[in-house]
Amino acid sequence: MPRNYHPDNTMPKGNGWVYVFGSNLAGRHGAGAAKAAHVNFGAKYGVGEGPTGKAYAIPTKDRHLKTLSLDEVRDGILAFINFAHSKPETLFFITRIGCGLANFDDDDIAPCFVGAPENCSFPEPWRRYLDTTETRT
Repeated sequence: MPRNYHPDNTMPKGNGWVYVFGSNLAGRHGAGAAKAAHVNFGAKYGVGEGPTGKAYAIPTKDRHLKTLSLDEVRDGILAFINFAHSKPETLFFITRIGCGLANFDDDDIAPCFVGAPENCSFPEPWRRYLDTTETRT
């Protein structure tokens, strides 16, 4: 089955989506996709990693708002992928994690999602990374 993609900088349409966003480990959801997660999907302040409300936080910054290393972000992405595999009935709407306030590039982050299950929808700009990366295995 082909991957699902959505336009960049949009919100999921309809009910049942879990909004996946980049966070800081302090769980201060004050800007960007993290603020949208708090306002629209009930992400709780103080929860900077894992499921929260109808959202899922992938840390891209530490408790002091310093950007994490790419390896640390990859660890959070892998934890999410494992979680998404365990919830096949849940739809996950993935934002451009780390590509805003954390200053990562799409080419750093998008390939980390190879292996994510079919219940994940990705930003359209990531299509070229995920579709071409998966065909190389």
